[in-house]
Amino acid sequence: MQWQGRCPACGNWNSFEEIALSKTVQASRAPSGNRSLTQGSTAILSLAEVKVEDTVRWPTGSVELDRALGGGLVPGAVVLIGGDPGIGKSTLTLQVVSAIAEQRRAVYVTGEESAAQVAARAQRLDLALAPIRVLAETNLEAIFDLISKDRPQVVVIDSIQTLYSDAYSSAPGSVVQVRECAADLIRYAKANGVSVLIVGHVTKEGTIAGPRVLEHLVDTVIYFEGEAGSSIRIIRALKNRFGASNEIGVFSMTENGLRAVANPSVLFLHNTQSLSAGNVVFPAIEGSRPLLVQIQALVDRTAGNPRRVCNGVDAQRLAMLLAVMNRHLGSQLSGFDVFVNVVGGISVDEPAADLAIIAAIWSSLTGRVLPSQQVLFGEIGLGGEIRPVVGAAIRIGEAEKLGFESVICGDLGKTLRTRAGLKLQTAARVDAAIELLRA
Repeated sequence: MQWQGRCPACGNWNSFEEIALSKTVQASRAPSGNRSLTQGSTAILSLAEVKVEDTVRWPTGSVELDRALGGGLVPGAVVLIGGDPGIGKSTLTLQVVSAIAEQRRAVYVTGEESAAQVAARAQRLDLALAPIRVLAETNLEAIFDLISKDRPQVVVIDSIQTLYSDAYSSAPGSVVQVRECAADLIRYAKANGVSVLIVGHVTKEGTIAGPRVLEHLVDTVIYFEGEAGSSIRIIRALKNRFGASNEIGVFSMTENGLRAVANPSVLFLHNTQSLSAGNVVFPAIEGSRPLLVQIQALVDRTAGNPRRVCNGVDAQRLAMLLAVMNRHLGSQLSGFDVFVNVVGGISVDEPAADLAIIAAIWSSLTGRVLPSQQVLFGEIGLGGEIRPVVGAAIRIGEAEKLGFESVICGDLGKTLRTRAGLKLQTAARVDAAIELLRA
C-alpha cells in the first residue's frame, strides 16, 4: 500500500478513500502469476504428455441453441450472447435457466430488472417458477460472495453492462468495468467448472462498452439477428472454441417466448407457389445446415441517377454482378434502379448466391416468371464463367427433401445421384444458364 495525499487527476488533497475488498474478491484479484486461468498444470509440457478428455456438454433444453453452441454448454466455458436491445436475449436465457434448472443448479443474475419483474416475465412465458432461482444484484463482489456459497453449475449474467466492481471508480457500463468484471467472471468459471452465460447489449455503432470489448476474452460468441417487425430470430455463433463457428439456430418469437424452428427452409419459403417475376430460390449453407431462402429483385426505370439498394446481400458483390450482366449478357442497367432483397431478414454472404442474384435481376428486367419449384446456385467469375461451389451435394439434397423439381448450377465435376424426377442442369457460363431459364 502506498500513501497518497494529493489526487494526480483532479489535484485535490485528502480526496482518496480506502475501500476494503472481501476475501473472495482479493483471491480472485491475486496477481496473474499466482493463479491459473485454466485448470491443469502450469509447467511446460509436450502436447504428447497432455491428457485429452472428451468434452462434456450440458443440453440447454433448446435444440437450436445447442446447435449454435456445438452440442450444449461446456463446464467452465463462458458464452457471450449479444444483440440489439429487445431482440430476445433475456427471453432466451430465462428459458434456458428454466430448462437447465430441472437437472442442475442454475442462477439467473439480473441487473436490469427486479426479481418481481423476472417472475412476471416467467409467468408470461408460461415457465415453472419454482425451479428458477434469481439474484437481483449488480455489485460483483456481492455476487461472488453469494454464488460461492450456493455453488451453482450454470450462471446467467443479464447484463454485463449493469455490473460494477468496487475496485474501480468508473461507472457501470464503462469499458473498464465491463472488461474487468467479465475477466473476473471468466476466472471464476475456469477455476470452478461453472458455465457462465453473459448477456451484452450492442449499440447502433457496436463499439461502446459492448460485446466488442469482450469477444477475445470469452470462449463462445453468439449474436442475435432479426429484422424489426419480423418474428424470425436467428442466433449465429461467430466464435466457438468448443465447436464449429458460423452455426446458426432459427427461432420464432411468439407470445410464449422463443420457439425453435425445426425446418427453417419452409419458414423462409412461405407461399412460393405464387411467385412473381424477380423471385428465385437459393439453397444457402449456414455453418453445416442447408437453408433454402428466397432472393427477390426489382428493376425499375429511373430518370435520374440509378440506385443500387440491397438488403441481405453485399453491395460490392452486387455491383460486380451488374457489371458481369452488362458485359456478358448485354443487359443495359444504367437507366434502371436495382433493388435486391433476401426474404426473412437473413444475410447471404457466400459467392454461391451469384447465379441466383443474376437470375432474379434478369427475371425482373424481362418480366419473365421463373418456375417456383426451381433452385439456382453457382459462383460467377468476372469472365462470366460459373465456378463450382462448396457443398453442392448438400444443397441439392435439401432441394430434393422439400420436393423441388429442377436445379440449375455450375459444373459439378462428378455425377451426383439424385431422386427420380429431379431435373439437374449444369452450365459452364452465365449466358448458358440464362438460356436454360429461357427454355
